[in-house]
Amino acid sequence: MEKELKNLPGVGEKTAEKLKEAGYEDLMAIAAASIGEICDAIDVGEGTAEKIIESARNAVQMGFETADSVYEKRKKIGKITTGSKNLDNLLGGGVETGAITEAHGAFGSSKSQLAFQLSVNVQLPKEKGGLEGRTIFIDTENTFRPERVEQMAKVLGLDPAKIMKNIFVARAYNSDHQILLVEKAKDIIKEKNVKLLVVDSLTSMFRSDYSGRGELQPRQHKLNRHLHDLQKLSEVYNLAVYVTNQVMANPALMFGDPTTPIGGHILGHAATFRLYLRKSKDQKRIAKLIDSPCLPDAETVFKVTEEGIRD
Repeated sequence: MEKELKNLPGVGEKTAEKLKEAGYEDLMAIAAASIGEICDAIDVGEGTAEKIIESARNAVQMGFETADSVYEKRKKIGKITTGSKNLDNLLGGGVETGAITEAHGAFGSSKSQLAFQLSVNVQLPKEKGGLEGRTIFIDTENTFRPERVEQMAKVLGLDPAKIMKNIFVARAYNSDHQILLVEKAKDIIKEKNVKLLVVDSLTSMFRSDYSGRGELQPRQHKLNRHLHDLQKLSEVYNLAVYVTNQVMANPALMFGDPTTPIGGHILGHAATFRLYLRKSKDQKRIAKLIDSPCLPDAETVFKVTEEGIRD
């Protein structure tokens, strides 16, 4: 890969080394970068950065392609089982790689439980609904519980110590820290065969750092950039991104469910799959798929037991 970088017009051995150190190891990552990102990463002028990106874009296929070749690429997409056949079917076979899956709902609707379950299940062999990969877990609300992961791993007959060694956890203390952790995740993804990136919750830090109507525009602008970073990681490294989201009540709504997810249209458009989770009787939960590029809006019921997410 480094040879490919060195052979790019305008990129010598030193620049290739710098790009590699900054996490730009393949041509696609450079081709998809902005001029500002390359300038900051390797400390060059805008003209040089533009040439580097242009060379990378010429070296990789970035133009139009026919739908059948897109279809062939889609066959490489993996799916992680949620532990519930009903929920898997609702999502078209599980949580998809190369996409952002967002789950929103009130507290206690099991958004984090699903995050724990996916962190364990992604490590399963492919024939059992896993991807034999590891997890990066960004925790913004101090809700990550290794005890729960241990419980779920034991039920599946897996070694809890091994499962926990394959989950890289970071606690984010504000929205800037959260953004930085996603940038840093790049290095671990390449090195450790990461197939799932969890952000639990995506919006809580943005809400606390930017409160009040006057702050709405900068908050949304920053959230938009953060979501694009997540989307890029999911596509470049073919990994699944699962994010949880908080909700608020819409007081203007007279009829129907007043629950509205945070993040507005920006998050609505960025998430490939959107799940609305809500609590039912006892251990039952209702999951509603409210947005997907190719699946119908539908509802299903699953359970959250001591064993984890089940039908």
